[in-house]
Amino acid sequence: MSRDSDPYIFTTDTLPSDHRFLPPLANGLLGWRVYNSIMHMGGVYNGEGGRCHRADVPCPLAVKVETEEPAQHTYGLDTHTGVFTHTASSASVTFSQSLYSHRYYPNLMVMEVMLVRQVTSEEPITVKLVSSFKPQSKDIVFESGPDYKGGSHIKGKTNSAEFPGGSCPMVHLIWTPIPSTLTLTPEQSQSRWGFILIAANSLDTAESAFDEGLNLMTSGDLRPSHEKAWKELWLQSKVETTGSESLCKALIGCMFYLLSAFPSIHDTSSSFGGVSPGGLSNGGDGQDYWGHVFWDQDIWMYPGIALFYPRLARSVLEYRVGTIDGAKDNAQKQGYKGIKFPWESAVSGREVCPEDIYGQQEIHINGDVTLAFQHYLYLTEDLAMFTEGRGSEVIYGVADYWVSRVSWNPEDQKYHLLGVMPPDEYYYNVNNSVYTNTVAKFSLQFAVELAALLQHPAPKEWQEVAEHLKIPFDQESQYHPEYDGYIKGHPVKQADTVMLGYPLGLPMTPEVRRNDLEAYEPITDPQGPAMTWGMFAIGWLELGEAERAHTLLQKCFKNIQGPFQVWSESSDGSGAVNFLTGMGGFLQAVLFGYTGFRVQKDCLAFSPLLPNDISELCIRGVNYLGNQMDWLLRRDEICIILREQASSTSKSYDLQVVLKASGTKIPLTAGKPVTFPREPGCVCKLASMSSCWPF
Repeated sequence: MSRDSDPYIFTTDTLPSDHRFLPPLANGLLGWRVYNSIMHMGGVYNGEGGRCHRADVPCPLAVKVETEEPAQHTYGLDTHTGVFTHTASSASVTFSQSLYSHRYYPNLMVMEVMLVRQVTSEEPITVKLVSSFKPQSKDIVFESGPDYKGGSHIKGKTNSAEFPGGSCPMVHLIWTPIPSTLTLTPEQSQSRWGFILIAANSLDTAESAFDEGLNLMTSGDLRPSHEKAWKELWLQSKVETTGSESLCKALIGCMFYLLSAFPSIHDTSSSFGGVSPGGLSNGGDGQDYWGHVFWDQDIWMYPGIALFYPRLARSVLEYRVGTIDGAKDNAQKQGYKGIKFPWESAVSGREVCPEDIYGQQEIHINGDVTLAFQHYLYLTEDLAMFTEGRGSEVIYGVADYWVSRVSWNPEDQKYHLLGVMPPDEYYYNVNNSVYTNTVAKFSLQFAVELAALLQHPAPKEWQEVAEHLKIPFDQESQYHPEYDGYIKGHPVKQADTVMLGYPLGLPMTPEVRRNDLEAYEPITDPQGPAMTWGMFAIGWLELGEAERAHTLLQKCFKNIQGPFQVWSESSDGSGAVNFLTGMGGFLQAVLFGYTGFRVQKDCLAFSPLLPNDISELCIRGVNYLGNQMDWLLRRDEICIILREQASSTSKSYDLQVVLKASGTKIPLTAGKPVTFPREPGCVCKLASMSSCWPF
């Protein structure tokens, strides 16, 4: 396949005029937008409380290659390998400059330059390396350290801690010095140069990573080890469509940028700093939500990753576990029990939102976090995450918070949640947000379920509040009002009530589901955030209206800016850039909409439906109960192949397909395709298999 026709390679002859839409290169620890003089490092923030933001770290690789004579330029991002390349050809020389954040060695970033002589000549050929790097930052006071094995070294601490008494992270940079020119001597027909940059929190880590980089350069394995790691990632997940080239490319871009925000699947450091709406390449002072972690991570980005990568899903949960102490502090400050996750989170879990009202009122974040834990358990049955991994502390702590936060109303004999802000942030200080109350009810029910599973005595109040928590419903109009007193037809900012059906899974009739969609679709702000329309699309797909869903999904393409498939938060290009939240919503519309996948306690349900202009949807690497499956969905049939187990050490269960209408049961055997007519059904354990569930 040529580079021009390969949907995994994004190419252009001219860079976007708005440099915000240059491609970000990240690896879960380091994030950088190409050519930018600033990069960021996971978990490195400067500023206290609401002033906390990702610390700007200067990037020595902020270099452009220039020739004296006119040249033809091309720029390409190869998402197969995570390498950005600038190539230019002039009469005398072709150069290529390649940049990447190493996918396997997280402290390492690389620039490679190659010069190839175009004509036989006895003259030397020189290109300029124009750098915008300055060894300084407004967030970190850097000082020079001693050179290390030929590498330049600066070090510094952030100016202020996230909270009083907190620690200020240290940053060490060691890099190969970059000259102002590179020259092909008369006897050379071509030559290659490599430059490495290490960013780390300690001198020991920085030096050992620099040693590793030098060794990789010597052995010739610097780029191969990076490309191998990306290849391994893509083998575990592919989402491709036949029929719509733009959709296929958009999905590849979404998967690439989301995966770039996560650590390596081999990372065991448990130091992952979470995923912010604009990813690691953005989030400095006053920019892209300051690099904070919101519900965006747990509700919007996580589901599309968890379906393929249990290890990466677990890293999100481990990030939240690491913030338990801060979340306890938030609850206490509000006068409640248990834990209250911050609306905006950095490292400690203490609230770092610049405006108090969001941290005080947008409490649905607690249920959003527990939903991610619940889906993880159902997808993996990994109880260790809830015992040694402390996941149970999260679930029980959130349940205790809800019990202390509700108020009993004797008039309707229901528990109420008063004074909240729903996901629709146009409204605040409202009572009984239907989304908030539903997600609270489900997290209480999951706490009861988990307690039984782990033989932990559950307070009776958990079940009591879950059973009697008010879920607003308008009997006359047969729809869910967004909150008590909501006036039907008033504008809403984004997907809110429509999320009751998916991802929350609140049981309702098709009539009510339709009424909710029809009530909120026309009044949702067209300039609202990008992830919204994916949720409406999923709702219409549930009701069998594939074309209506597809039309809504087309709206998302306005948020994809420029040749590198970088998303903006708003369709006019404004708002957060590299908006991973929007990508996550778009990806879910395909992964959970067109497939009908639903993660349930005892099965992975499916109910596929494709729009007219998609003839095939191929989803490879779906990971369920230790098994990987490849799915091929066509208009009239479904094909599933269970993959051969790569390793016998990982726990897995024998699976079967159960079709809903006919009750047909088809065992899945590794390597043997199973094809059946398109109809709803589920994948579950073979009946003879034992389960971790005691009931």
